[in-house]
Amino acid sequence: MPPPPFLSDGDRIRGLLGTYCRLIDAGDFAGVGALMADAVLKTEDGTTIATGAEEVAALYAGLVKLHEDGTPMTQHVVANTAFEEPSGDGSVVASSTYLVFQATPTLPLQPIVTGGYVDTFARDGSGRWRFTERRFGIGRSGSLEQHLGITLP
Repeated sequence: MPPPPFLSDGDRIRGLLGTYCRLIDAGDFAGVGALMADAVLKTEDGTTIATGAEEVAALYAGLVKLHEDGTPMTQHVVANTAFEEPSGDGSVVASSTYLVFQATPTLPLQPIVTGGYVDTFARDGSGRWRFTERRFGIGRSGSLEQHLGITLP
């Protein structure tokens, strides 16, 4: 089925960004992997850290702590999305900022990390937008002990 005609390409891409937030907040790492099945995840400097659905799902499963309810008890917010002009191959780059809030039984609601995404999107064979690359960096961070299974430098 073709995408609804009343949505712009920007709306559809922002919808993918929102879907990512809902999946990660639900602790659905397989869903995040499926969403990013055609993508390469990279650090801000371009170092590849995961490629394809299985690697992306495994990356998140290895990094993000799930709590008793099966979620990370977070709320991801992606904002300030700015689009570049489409490239010659039709792909689009969108730069966004993110903010993650967390509240657990022992941690009052608070922002725990900020940063930025630079995402590249392309159309698939049916004309739908999909992630092809995500670069992300961490800005400011607070208490991450109940969110990540790693310690940041």
